Parts: sequence; structure tokens; C-alpha cells
Amino acid sequence: MTPFHRSVAGRSRFARGLAAPLAACLSLAACGGGDDAAREPPDTAYQDVLIAQLLDAAPGDVIEIPEGTFAFDRSLSLTVDGVTIRGRGMDKSILSFRNQIAGAEGLLVTASDFTIEDLAIEDARGDALKVTDGENIVIRRVRTEWTDGPKTGNGAYGIYPVQTRNVLLEENVAIAASDAGLYIGQSQNVIVRNNRAAFNVAGIEIENTFDADVYGNVAVNNTGGILVFNMPNLQQPGARTRIFDNDVYENNTRNFGHPGTPVASIPAGSGVVVNANDEVEIFNNRIRDNKTANVIISSVYTTGYAEAGMSGDFDPYPERIFIYDNAFEGGGDNPDGLDLQALKLALAGPFGRLPDVLWDGYVNTAKLVDGALPDALRICVRNGEARVLNADSPNGFASPRIAPPEDHDCAHDKLPPVRLTGTPAP
Repeated sequence: MTPFHRSVAGRSRFARGLAAPLAACLSLAACGGGDDAAREPPDTAYQDVLIAQLLDAAPGDVIEIPEGTFAFDRSLSLTVDGVTIRGRGMDKSILSFRNQIAGAEGLLVTASDFTIEDLAIEDARGDALKVTDGENIVIRRVRTEWTDGPKTGNGAYGIYPVQTRNVLLEENVAIAASDAGLYIGQSQNVIVRNNRAAFNVAGIEIENTFDADVYGNVAVNNTGGILVFNMPNLQQPGARTRIFDNDVYENNTRNFGHPGTPVASIPAGSGVVVNANDEVEIFNNRIRDNKTANVIISSVYTTGYAEAGMSGDFDPYPERIFIYDNAFEGGGDNPDGLDLQALKLALAGPFGRLPDVLWDGYVNTAKLVDGALPDALRICVRNGEARVLNADSPNGFASPRIAPPEDHDCAHDKLPPVRLTGTPAP
């Protein structure tokens, strides 16, 4: 176990911290399911109707989900390109999988030119909505939720596009996933905007994905707010992610992820986390009150996964990171884990706080020039009074230090906006 990443199997009650974000939730159901007694009992007759519509779908079809709460005991699937699934609203058209006995997902889509909007998927046994091997995907105003709150037994992912291209996620709500609320993996050309993620282990996660814009989102009360990861031994690495104009605050929920999964190593109180990913910009965000650190930058060597084996071409180091013009407030005052608590006490005293940016200190020594990384690979921070704590992980955390401003006073060329192409993505 290291100060940066740890394995946690504990649970967190959903009621903890609920009062603060309640007013900002999109609906009572989106804040935790509301009063079950006040909700209509699920309609069990609709299952066969929707299964038949999905099986018989043809390109260009629009499948309308009526208003109501509908019960399903098995997964739904769609394999036809060019289909739209549309409900009456994320709090009006509700697909409930609370009594699911078959299948690994709520809804599995293996298709392109797919749109889903204005409905909810609740209490899936596994992932709520998984879209794989497609392009031109729009997921809009979909709520995924485990209504009993954060539990290790919840499904891993709320909204889960993987191995996709040209993807738009907007105005969705994801609650209480045991891995990530909104997860985009091994994909390319992605926009994640104006969503809300709360009480997940990871609120929003971009993993092994090229060219992603993440903006206008709210990540609150997760274990970690917004994550940008590269993991070894997957189909592709990832790079070029912009995180901007987001509200990332109070992501202090105890980690309830499954032991052995990457997110189980995330300390509670992590705002934005970059792990082993390159060309990441973090700017114009409002990041506050994340008790471990507002921003964490780490290599794969502090995750516990380096020893599992990596392909020879995997780059385990975060490089070309640019942090600028964010509004930081609070945070770092009660870090998760005894090691980080001791580090905070040694550097800041009992009433102080760690700096806004926490870095494990790993660099690729093969790329050093005169003992330093070339400018093109550095971690650059131009963010007012924000400072970087180099935890000295390569030396067993023997000499952690708050880096002088000049160590990270640099800039990188800014990444271009992501442009989606194709239909139906705009």
C-alpha cells in the first residue's frame, strides 16, 4: 500500500453527505431513489414487449419507452445499427433490474449510429448501459443508479462505452456505481459534457482513450471525481484529454470498489487523478474540498499494477501534463490512509493541508537530459499560488518536498477541441 493508491473493501452509506448536494440534484430519484413507497410498482408485462422491439429493430427505427416503471429479470440487447431508444424522461421512463436473474448488463448495445435518451436504468446486476464496438454514439439524459446507495455489490459501470468512436455523453446522471459512473474506455473522439456523477467510486473515468473533451460536468461525493487513466495490457493506450469548466468537489466517499480493480486503489478525497496518461490539460475548473488532494498525478508504479506485467511498449509515466487557471479551494486537509496522514502532519502540521497537486515523483530516467526531463515532457503548473508536492515515491517516500514554483513553471501547446464526425453525433 502506498500513499497514492490503496486497496479498499469498505462500504459507505448513501446517506452520508447527501444533504449538501440535494438541492443540486436533477430529481429526487437522482439523489437516491426517493421514497420507494411513493413510486408506482414496476410493470412486469412490458419486458416481453421491449425485448421483441429490440430483436425486431431495423435501421432507422425509434423505440419509444412509455412513462412508467418497468421491471426486467434479464438483460436487454441490441445489435442493429441506426436505432434510437427514447423515453419520456430520466425520472419518468424507468427500467428497473432490481430482480434481475440473468445477464451481465441492464442494456448491452453492439451497434453503430445509436442514440439513447430520456430514460433511467436502475439496479442492474452488472453494468447498467454498455455500448461496445460501435461508432457515432449519443447517450443523452440517461440516469443510471443503484438506488440503495454505494455498495460493493453494485454493478461496476453506469454508462460504459468501450472500444467506440465518435461518442457524445451529455446531461446524464450516474449514481452509486462500484467502479465508474461514466466510463469511456479504449475509445477515440469523445465528448463528455454537462453530466452529473455522484456517490460512485470514480465519477467520470477516461481510460486508454485518445482525444477526449470533458467539460461542464459536476463530480461530487465520489471517491475520485474525474480520472484519466492508462492501464497496461489493453488494446490501446490513450492520450490527449482536456478537462475543463467542471465542478469537482467533496469527492470524499469511502472507496467501496471491488478489491483488485484499478479504482479500488483510489484514495477517498481525490479530485482529478491522472495516472500514466500523456498530454492531459486541466484548466478553468472549480476544484475544492477533496480531502486527499484536488489533483493527483501518478505513474503506474504507485497503483500496485506494475508487478502484474506490462507490454514492452506501455508507457507507465504521466508526461506533458498542463494544469492552469483552475480555482482551487480547500482540500488536502484530511488525506485518506495512514501514510498520507503522516505526510501531511510532517509537511503541514496538524492544522495545515497538502498542496493542491500531489505527484508521486516518477519520471522516465531514460529520457532525462542533464538530470531533468525535456520541456516537452514536463508537468507544467501555471495556476496562481497552487503548488506541487513531490512525494518521492521512487525512493520510498524518503524525501518528499513541496517543489519550488520554478520546477513546474512551464507551458505546453494547447490541445485542439475534439470534433465529432458522423451521424448521429453532432
